[in-house]
Amino acid sequence: MEISIIGLPKSGKTTIFNALTRGRAEVTAYAPTTLAPNVGVSKVPELRLQALAKIFQPKKITPAEVKYVDIAGIAKGFGKSEGISGQFLNYVSNADALLQVVRAFEDENIPHIEGSIDPKRDIATMDLELIFSDLAMIERRLERLEVSLKDPKPSERDPHMREQALLQKIKSGLDKDIPIWQQGLTTEEIKSLASYQFLTAKPMLVVINIGENQLAQAPSLEVKMRSAYSHPQFEIAALCGKLEMELTQLNDAEAEEFRNALGLPEPALDRIIRLSYQLLGLISFFTTVSAELKAWTIPKGTTALKAAGKIHSDIEKGFIRAEVVSFHDLDRCGSLAEARKQGLLRLEGKTYIVQDGDIITFLFNI
Repeated sequence: MEISIIGLPKSGKTTIFNALTRGRAEVTAYAPTTLAPNVGVSKVPELRLQALAKIFQPKKITPAEVKYVDIAGIAKGFGKSEGISGQFLNYVSNADALLQVVRAFEDENIPHIEGSIDPKRDIATMDLELIFSDLAMIERRLERLEVSLKDPKPSERDPHMREQALLQKIKSGLDKDIPIWQQGLTTEEIKSLASYQFLTAKPMLVVINIGENQLAQAPSLEVKMRSAYSHPQFEIAALCGKLEMELTQLNDAEAEEFRNALGLPEPALDRIIRLSYQLLGLISFFTTVSAELKAWTIPKGTTALKAAGKIHSDIEKGFIRAEVVSFHDLDRCGSLAEARKQGLLRLEGKTYIVQDGDIITFLFNI
C-alpha cells in the first residue's frame, strides 16, 4: 500500500510524515525549493502476528508494510493553468490513496498562507487543485478521442464512444467543482477509470493537524468534519502532528506512559493505518513458509487464486488448492494439529473468497 501525503504549505505535512514513519526528515516553515519527496516505510501494526508467533515459533516474522510519500506543499493556483504535471503528478498518480494534511493549529511564528485558520476552506482549495489536474488530463484525452473518432476502426468505434461519453460526464461534474469520488459513479464506471489514475477518484484520508492545546476537542472536531464530508471514500482523523512526532522519538514504554497521561488511546501510526485499510477495503491473511510468518494485504473479495498470485505468479499458475484456517479458530485451538483434529482446517479451491485473518497454505504444482 502506498499513500501520498499532500497539503498546503505550512500545514505540517512533514511533521505528520515523521510521526507515521519514525522519520527525521527536516521540518521547516519555509517552502521547499525542490519537489523531491520524503519517502518512508512503516510496518503495519498487527497483534495477530504476535499470537501466531507463539503457535508457529517462526525464525522470521514479516509484517505488511505501508509506503508514505511526503510531497512538497501545493501553493494555491499550482495546477490552475495546465493541471498538476511533471514530478508531482508522477508521485501522486501511483498512490493507492491520498492523505491530505489540513492545518488547524495556531502558531504566530508560522503564519497560514491564507492569513487565517479554516480547515474547510483549505480542503476546498486542495480539491480545486486536484480537480484542475483531472480536468487537464480529461481534456487531453477527449482531444485524442475526437481525432480517433473521425475515421475509427470498426472495433474501436463503440469503446471510444463509451469512453468519450463517460469522460464528458465526469468533466461536467469537475466543471462544477465536484471531485470524481463525489459524482456517484457506478462500480463499472469506476473500474473503467482505473488506468487514468485520476487524483479526485482516489480515496482521501484527511488528517486535521491540531495543536496540543486542542487535544480535548479532537473527537468533536472529527464528528463535525465527518458530517460535512460523509462518503465511503473519505475519512477524517484529528491528531497533533508535533506531539505524535515527538512521541516516536521515545522508547515504547516512555511513549505509552505519555499517551496514558494525555489520554491518547493509540499511536497515530496505528490509527492512520487502520483507517487506511478501512478506506481502501483491505484485509490481511497470513502464511507460514520456510520458518517465516508473513502478513499479506489484499482487497476484500479477493479469491484464493488471486491471493496466491500476491505471493508469487508461479503459485497462481500452478494452484491446486488452499489449506485454510481462520485466526480465531487457530488461536482457540493453539495448534494446527488440534485445528485439523477438530475439522477446522479446510481445503478450499480457486474461487474461495479469502477472509480477514485467514492462515493459508497454498498447494501448487509448477
